[in-house]
Amino acid sequence: MSKATVTRLFIGSVLAAGAGTIVAILTVWTAIANDVFVMNGADIAAIQGSLLAWVLLGFGIVGGLAVAGGLIGGLVSWIGALLNTSQLESKTWFLALLLLGIFNFGFFAMIAYLIVGPDGTTSVARSSAQVSAGA
Repeated sequence: MSKATVTRLFIGSVLAAGAGTIVAILTVWTAIANDVFVMNGADIAAIQGSLLAWVLLGFGIVGGLAVAGGLIGGLVSWIGALLNTSQLESKTWFLALLLLGIFNFGFFAMIAYLIVGPDGTTSVARSSAQVSAGA
């Protein structure tokens, strides 16, 4: 997977997760503002059955699916970045992405990789061109 593909997938995933979060927050805010939730102090005791409640439920599901899709896309882009950097001679970027991802700093590792990280697919293409030219 090329660095350009990883970049597009990661940015799309961040946008999807962000949009899903905004939709979910606005859905809950609208439900509270329109008394869809029956409140018992700070707790939600029940839900008023109405058309608005069903519409908001649909929006909540869409928001949740967008967030889940964004998280899955982010994981796939991280795996793509790992596969890309594993093809490099120096394993520094691979180890940095792997360890930061394992210890829940993968978002920051991906941002650094997208800004200054190397593209492992270009070095593989360059080395195979050198081998065929020398033969």
